Amino acid sequence: MRVVFAGTPEFAAVALQRLHAAGFEIPLVLTQPDRPAGRGMKLQASPVKAFAQAHGIAVAQPRGLKLDGKYGEDAAAAREALLAARPEVMVVAAYGLILPAWVLELPRLGCLNIHASLLPRWRGAAPIHRAIEAGDAETGITIMQMDAGLDTGDMLLEAREAIRADDSTATLHDRLAALGGRLIVEALELAACGGLHPVKQPAEGVSYAHKIEKAEAAIDWRLPAAVIERRLRAFDPFPGASSVLAGETIKVWRALPCAGSGQPGEVLAVGEAGVEVACGEGALRLTELQRAGGKRLPAAAYLSGHPIAPGARFHVTPG
Repeated sequence: MRVVFAGTPEFAAVALQRLHAAGFEIPLVLTQPDRPAGRGMKLQASPVKAFAQAHGIAVAQPRGLKLDGKYGEDAAAAREALLAARPEVMVVAAYGLILPAWVLELPRLGCLNIHASLLPRWRGAAPIHRAIEAGDAETGITIMQMDAGLDTGDMLLEAREAIRADDSTATLHDRLAALGGRLIVEALELAACGGLHPVKQPAEGVSYAHKIEKAEAAIDWRLPAAVIERRLRAFDPFPGASSVLAGETIKVWRALPCAGSGQPGEVLAVGEAGVEVACGEGALRLTELQRAGGKRLPAAAYLSGHPIAPGARFHVTPG
């Protein structure tokens, strides 16, 4: 089976690697244009591009795919490359561009998406983050037949994954990436023999995983401790969660709910186990902290160089 692959980040690269290892013919990869990254802001290839180049797979990086859009020339060139590749199916994973109708209709078997949630819950851009933030007990991978809607297509295969109490987006991402790679290989093997059976998504239980914004990083100490703790894990590694204490921005990476009460943001106690801070409901013991420009440190190591006194108060935005 000739497979064109469209994806950009590490989540997608894992799936591409599994498809390649399974022996599928991959004549072309689509990925986002190189972006500036790192301290030097040098152009950096996506993980998908890096894998493709290392394995001699042709790469196209259109800025857009609408033939009548702003990047019509890029789209036209991508169309020629796709036609030349003669794909039977396109596999899509966290690509980052909307696929217009001409792309969806070009492969004989259409476009299959690897989506990191149990659809129809958490359609959209950030399903892993939002599942942790919401306190979901489980999530998973859905292989979906793409249509013109936002993650609205028929479901083809599904696999479930428990969300652990200490999962961050980073740890859950890695397990789901591996699961997605396994499941897409299974889906294509079934597709080759007509063994896929599309199922319409339920009308009930739809939710949207809106893109993570940097502004969400600010900790709102007026929220319940359990909610803040989930957000810390959901926003690890991006955008992180931070708060201002005595004019300095401190990132908080890990915390545990604990007993305690006081004004939201008030430091209740400080010890080797962590910094206890009052929340709108309950308190949090902050166990991993980071100064601007510094490293992530366990609380005891952080406090040895940057003491925090009981009675100090993290900034709380009025409102």
